[in-house]
Amino acid sequence: MTPESVQALLAERLAATAVEVNGDGHHFYARIASPRFEGLGLLARHRLVKESVKPELDSGELHALSLEKTLTPNEWAEQFQ
Repeated sequence: MTPESVQALLAERLAATAVEVNGDGHHFYARIASPRFEGLGLLARHRLVKESVKPELDSGELHALSLEKTLTPNEWAEQFQ
């Protein structure tokens, strides 16, 4: 997978308003803003993301995904704009 394909996957499955993905084809690092994170704690947000890419993780197509930031759209705006 490419960073762009991981980005598109996360954006679609999480209804993300912002996604940034970096990586080398095996290990990826993501920052995600999604309204689906509203009211969730950090661990619940991370579980939601991992569950959204479970088929790719299980198949080995996506080897590793590290989550640098999982923010609501408002939190994203406060931190990055």
